[in-house]
Amino acid sequence: MFVHVDEYPKLKLRWATPCILALMVSVAVWEFLLTASARAQFMHDWGVVPTELSLQLPDADFGKLLSALFVHVDSVHLFGNLLFLMLFGFAVERVFRSRLVLLLFLLCGAIANIAAAFLLTNKSGPIVGASGAVSGLIGAYLFLFPRASLGIVLPLGLYFQFVRVPASTLIGLWFLLQVLYTVTGTSISAVAWLAHVIGFIAGFVLAQVLKPLLYSNARSKILH
Repeated sequence: MFVHVDEYPKLKLRWATPCILALMVSVAVWEFLLTASARAQFMHDWGVVPTELSLQLPDADFGKLLSALFVHVDSVHLFGNLLFLMLFGFAVERVFRSRLVLLLFLLCGAIANIAAAFLLTNKSGPIVGASGAVSGLIGAYLFLFPRASLGIVLPLGLYFQFVRVPASTLIGLWFLLQVLYTVTGTSISAVAWLAHVIGFIAGFVLAQVLKPLLYSNARSKILH
């Protein structure tokens, strides 16, 4: 006698976004416990200092292009990146495998840091933060889900109204703001807006490059 047993799909462990979140918070806790002078030295040692960056081997310090992604100036800087990472990181990881999401995050962050280091006029301070890498995930999200909608809460007098807006509209407005700040605010702001723009473009392009891997992986599973 044969007994039919239902096969349930295995839950995929999505580890990239949680690990990035945990590492960012862990570094921030360590950093914020330091004194002001020690924190400044910490950001200099682990951030990207444009005047010290060289892309000619063996002098290149590529490690700082990645370590800078997990160092933040203050809690507001950290919270903004954590929020956007949770909003878009988990969504992208529903499509891409975790290791591809990690690769995407690190590549976009490194590319954004290189661009900021060589194109920004202010080269005296270290470049830190995951904004470029998170912007890359936003760009990847737009490529993967061009027709998706995002929910926002609008204040209407004494009440709040939850509405859904096309993701392309919200992300498009956000990107235009980053471009505007890049053009008008680089000389008066400590924020490397250019890194946001470059990271977003890198994420959008890299998502197109990495997406064929999804189909090749699915085809290999069918053949086996």
